[in-house]
Amino acid sequence: QVQLVESGGGLVQAGASLRLSCAASGWTFRDLRMAWFRQAPGKERSLVTQVNWSGTNTYYADSVKGRFTISRDNDKNVVNLQLNSLKPEDTAVYYCAGRRDDGTLRFTPGAYDYWGQGTQVTVSS
Repeated sequence: QVQLVESGGGLVQAGASLRLSCAASGWTFRDLRMAWFRQAPGKERSLVTQVNWSGTNTYYADSVKGRFTISRDNDKNVVNLQLNSLKPEDTAVYYCAGRRDDGTLRFTPGAYDYWGQGTQVTVSS
């Protein structure tokens, strides 16, 4: 089993930055593909970004490309999400997710086996 714990959410104004962190335990972190999803009220959970086990391959949703950056530290069992130039439409609960990495991009929540509890990001205009 893998346990994921997010931190770093909060309330900020448009244009500000936040850094989310997800700490993993209970499995070999470097075997995992890691992702961040988000879910706004009344909307489905959607993929924000993902990174492969080594950190060498990333994917970003078009809505966050150029503003958000995912990174991981396999020695510390942590994956981070840097959120810059935040917009009100970025307001959502952000979830860290993981699955065994088979080298394939995975886009849907159902493709991930491990989930954190979520952290709220609220961006005011």
